[in-house]
Amino acid sequence: MQSNDARILRGAAVPTAVAGVVATAAGALLAGTEGALSVALGVLIAGGFFALGLIALGYVNHRWPELFFGAAMVIYTTQMGVLFVVLILLRDASFLHGRAFAIGVMVGTAVWLAGQVRAHLRLKIPYVVPESSTASSGGPM
Repeated sequence: MQSNDARILRGAAVPTAVAGVVATAAGALLAGTEGALSVALGVLIAGGFFALGLIALGYVNHRWPELFFGAAMVIYTTQMGVLFVVLILLRDASFLHGRAFAIGVMVGTAVWLAGQVRAHLRLKIPYVVPESSTASSGGPM
């Protein structure tokens, strides 16, 4: 994993973990132990899905940079599809508090995306790699 990818991952994961702890405490106050576990599971699922997607995208970018945008679309679409299936499968789970779980997923998603955007904005990643001065020593102009 490249250092920029690690910084973006850390920039999104840390705020998501903090928000998860706060949301879990709120879930415990509002819905008891079942609410706290549901919120925590929701935040964990959302954060895990986005983290795996970011890691996969970093791998594709490192290995096949020409496929980056197509891979980003496929990875994001796959993430949303799998997340939808997981939410459908857990819809009637007796061990979950439904609203608390949904709030946990929404909090995890919103904070992850905000942290990732903030990390991207703070990084100074050059999108044009300048040529070295020794390589262009006398070509046509």
